[in-house]
Amino acid sequence: MISLLWWHWALVGFGFILAELALPAFFLLWFGVGGFLVMAALLIAPALALEAQLLLWTVSSIAMMALWFTVFKRGYHKVFIGRSSANLVGEIGMIVEVVAPYKEGKVRFQKPIVGSDLWDCMAQEELIAGTRVRVESVEGNKVIVKKVGK
Repeated sequence: MISLLWWHWALVGFGFILAELALPAFFLLWFGVGGFLVMAALLIAPALALEAQLLLWTVSSIAMMALWFTVFKRGYHKVFIGRSSANLVGEIGMIVEVVAPYKEGKVRFQKPIVGSDLWDCMAQEELIAGTRVRVESVEGNKVIVKKVGK
């Protein structure tokens, strides 16, 4: 009968974590952590049967992976680092070309933002040149603006 010792599971854990470094999908990491969990269980209860070890490894790995994808990774889309909206939303600018609900205009910022101080813009209302606006969101290469103080 095959008997796995705690150090076998340590090698399994390290193997999966090293494989994760080669294939950065953040998927194999949880199987490596599961291996370390079985290693810890064997240090506490050395007489754990092989079937129980494999079951603990499988269940813990899948549970941690499911927890990652359903709970923690869900908020990933809320991170704005590296996106143009991270640098533009909330910025104050001035309309330099009239904008209306179905007509694009232009807004100028005091300093260049993401490489340009002049941006195409859209708004829900008509805004004339000289109106101070705040960027509400970014859609493609255009900003959606709203009059300041409204």
